[in-house]
Amino acid sequence: MTQPITHYDRDCLQRLLEDALPEPLAGEVAEHVAECAECRGQLESLAGQPQWWSQACSGVKAILDDPASYLSDGQGGRDGVPTYDSASDDSFATDFAVDFLEPSDDPAMLGRLGEYEIVQVIGRGGMGVVLKGFQKELNRYVAVKVLAPHLAMSGAARRRFAREAQATAAIVNPHVMAIHSVNANAKLPYLVMPFVACESLQQRLDRQGPLDVKDVLRIGLQAASGLAAAHAQGLVHRDVKPANILLETSVERVMLTDFGLARAVDDATLTRTGIIAGTPQYMSPEQANGDAVDHRSDLFSLGSVLYAMCTGRPPFRAETTFGVLRRIRETSPRPIREINADIPDWLERIVLKLLSKSPEDRIGTATEIATLLEQCLAHVQQPTAVELPKAIGGWALLPVPEARTTRSGRSRQPAIRLAVAFAVMAAIVIAVQWPRTKPIQNQPTQPINEPFTLDPLLEWNATQSELDETARTIEQLDTEAKKDLE
Repeated sequence: MTQPITHYDRDCLQRLLEDALPEPLAGEVAEHVAECAECRGQLESLAGQPQWWSQACSGVKAILDDPASYLSDGQGGRDGVPTYDSASDDSFATDFAVDFLEPSDDPAMLGRLGEYEIVQVIGRGGMGVVLKGFQKELNRYVAVKVLAPHLAMSGAARRRFAREAQATAAIVNPHVMAIHSVNANAKLPYLVMPFVACESLQQRLDRQGPLDVKDVLRIGLQAASGLAAAHAQGLVHRDVKPANILLETSVERVMLTDFGLARAVDDATLTRTGIIAGTPQYMSPEQANGDAVDHRSDLFSLGSVLYAMCTGRPPFRAETTFGVLRRIRETSPRPIREINADIPDWLERIVLKLLSKSPEDRIGTATEIATLLEQCLAHVQQPTAVELPKAIGGWALLPVPEARTTRSGRSRQPAIRLAVAFAVMAAIVIAVQWPRTKPIQNQPTQPINEPFTLDPLLEWNATQSELDETARTIEQLDTEAKKDLE
């Protein structure tokens, strides 16, 4: 007897569209829809745009055909976003222009979005598409970030996108990407930012590998300054990672971008406890647990970024997202100096302090981190003129040196030994060459031409063997002191 075919209801299909199904169930439903014409028809009607279903279906098949490329540490993509070749980029730009941009009078442009002529697509991410636009009224190029089309139909995603603009616009700092304007009511909501010739820190690491100490400190202190400005507004970035740190070309300026996951510390309307938001490899332990977070979560992520700059790779890696989260919660990263011996011990101590599992054990604020890294950079640039800071916020950067001991167990303190040796030598000279007498009033009167006689009780009668033993002791102390100084 043939078993009846099971179909999924509209609610389940709608949740599939919104990416709200648990991962195992989502895969099962997607495979069923690929084979079931009836469910596929319902899904297309819910989506309202059949072309998006075709793209989603091809994406699911690609994942099933080559799952390794979509792992958190796979070669085919980063942070769960697959890589694209130039042909794919050209195809995407063409489709995007046809489906979502208004026609432009300039044939060299892809199209028009509001008052902006769109020159090209310059990037894609999980939340949106970044376009290069031209604003004729002000004769300037701008970067236009558009909410991804498959998210634009979700009210929650639209609110999240608007929050990115509000969060970033509230921060006025040279190390945070500014927002010119925002249009949250367009067919595809978009925000407008300055167009800056730059590359991401992730691109720099992919191309160059580990950075030198000066660049690590320079980039780290500017990123910390941007975070300090955000934290002063009560905002937590929640997604600090190399891909969200931009390095401006021709000048040594660093800017934080993509506050799409930022939220007010006291506002949990969109990001609630129990929901994991962020990039797994750079999450804090409290994010990995789905707990409430504060500014110290960003400091852990900044520590992970510093680790990546020192070693060329994230501190916590695994083949699956679950494996990454588990390592963040339970294990310590591999020591930096085992990977890159050029990194000084004090910089490794700073990074490991930021990577403390407990927020209370980290450096307290982003301002303190920026100050500390600035002082360290000054020392690296002028090591003879500027000393390393010894402590910050009650935490000792440099460990207190312990007194070394010789085989005989004596404390090896060269300065003290030298002082003792010279003191003994001075005492011998004084005792031998400077005769001591009783007070003059107690001395019997003697003729001036008679020899002066010492009182036998005040004379130091040292034998030759005692003098030789003292000399040998002084010579030994002096020899050991010189070895210690060497």
